[in-house]
Amino acid sequence: MNLKDFGFFDIDHDRLGKLQKPYKIYAELLDETSMEQFHDVLSQPFVTYGALMPDAHAGYTMPIGGVCATRDVIVPQFVGFDIGCGMCAYKTEYTKVEIEANAEIIYNHIVERIPLGFSTHKNHQPMTIDLPLSDLASHILETSGRKQLGTLGGGNHFIEVGYGSDEKAWIVIHSGSRGFGHKIASHYMLQAYLEKNPIEGRLEKILEDFAARNRNLAEHNPEVYEKALHKFTLKTQVELNKKIKLDNIKGIYGLHVESELGKEYIKDQKFALAFALENRKKMIETIHTILNDVLGGSHEFDHTDGEKFINRNHNHAEYCEVRGEWIHRKGATHAEEGMSGVIPGNMRDGSFIVRGKGHADSLASSSHGAGRVMSRNRAKASVSLEEFEAAMQGITGTVDEKTLDESPFAYKDIFEVMELQKELVEVVEHIKVLINVKDNAKSRY
Repeated sequence: MNLKDFGFFDIDHDRLGKLQKPYKIYAELLDETSMEQFHDVLSQPFVTYGALMPDAHAGYTMPIGGVCATRDVIVPQFVGFDIGCGMCAYKTEYTKVEIEANAEIIYNHIVERIPLGFSTHKNHQPMTIDLPLSDLASHILETSGRKQLGTLGGGNHFIEVGYGSDEKAWIVIHSGSRGFGHKIASHYMLQAYLEKNPIEGRLEKILEDFAARNRNLAEHNPEVYEKALHKFTLKTQVELNKKIKLDNIKGIYGLHVESELGKEYIKDQKFALAFALENRKKMIETIHTILNDVLGGSHEFDHTDGEKFINRNHNHAEYCEVRGEWIHRKGATHAEEGMSGVIPGNMRDGSFIVRGKGHADSLASSSHGAGRVMSRNRAKASVSLEEFEAAMQGITGTVDEKTLDESPFAYKDIFEVMELQKELVEVVEHIKVLINVKDNAKSRY
C-alpha cells in the first residue's frame, strides 16, 4: 500500500526539531492534519514528550495513535471522547469447525441480543462498579448511562468471533464507554475551555430564571427546592454542553491536576474506564451464552482467568510514578513489559494478541489498530460493494453499502503496521475472522 496515494507525506522532522522537545514517530508517513496536531501537542508548555504510533492519523486536537507525557496538567482532549475505548478478547473452548458450521445462526443471535449503533437497552442494566463519581457523571449514569451497558456502539466498533493457531475460537470486542463517556468527556473539554474563555451569564442566567419561577417553593419548602435546583442544574449543564460545538473550539486546554475540575475529571475518567470494561465484559458474556446455546455446551465464562480473558483500553490518561508525569494515550495500546494486549486489524484480517515490551521511546505504548487511510466519505465513494464482498469471502459479516467505510481498503495494511512496531510488542497469537458484526446490522433494538 502506497500511503502517499492517500494524502500521507514525509515527516517534517526539521520543523518538529525546532520545538526542542523529545519525541518519537513510528509511522513512516503522516497526513498533513496529524503533522499539525502533533506539532501543536509538542508546543504546549506542559507537554514533556510525545510519540506517534505506526497507525497514527488525524483525530480531534491530538492525532489518533498519539501518546504524550504532561507535567501537572491533564488534558481531556488528549484522551478523547470515548474514554476507555478498547479491546477485550476471550478464548473459548469451542473450535473453528464448530463456529464455521453455525456462523449464520450465531451472527443472527448476536444481532438479536446486543444493541448496536445508537441503540440501547430499554431498562437500566445491573452494574458492579463501586467507584466514586461526580454529581454530573452520576446524573448522566442514572438517566441514560446504565441503559448503554452491554451495547456495541457505531463506527469502527465491532464484535468478532475468530480462531487462533490451535483453532480454538476467540470472542473479540472493540467498544468503549458509549454515550456515557462521551458526555463526560465533552463536559470536561468544555469546562477546560471555559476556564480560559468564560462565557458570562449562560448557566447563571438560566438558574436565576429558575429561582424566580420557584420563589414560593424556596420560601415554603427549601429542602424540596434545593433538591429540585440541584437536579435542574445538572440537566441544564448537560444540555448546554450539547449546544456548544466542540469542533468549533480551537486550541488545547488542560486542567491542573490539583484543581477542583482536574480532580473531578480524574475521578470520572477512572469510573468511565471501569464502565467501558464492564460494557465489553457484558457483551462477551452474552456472546459466550449464545455459543453455549447454539453449540450445546455448558462452559462457564470466566473473566478472572488472565490466560483466557484479556482487556486493554487505548483511550486514557494515567499517572506514571517513575516519570512523575501523566501519560495520555489516545488510540494507543498500553504495552508495559509483559503486559497482554489486543490490536485489531480490519473486518477481514482479524486481531493480534500481543505482549508488550515496555519500550521507553513509545512511553510503553503500541498502536491500537491499523489506522485509517481513507475518510469515511472517500471510502464510500471509491470502494465498490463488489470489491468489499470479494474481500470478505468466507466471513459472515455486516457487509453492505452502509459499511463500505469500514471495509479493509479504508485502513492501512495491519501486517505492515505490526512490522513497524516489532520493538514495541511481541505477537502471541493472530486471531482470524469467522464472524464480524458492525453497527449497521439489522438489530431488533
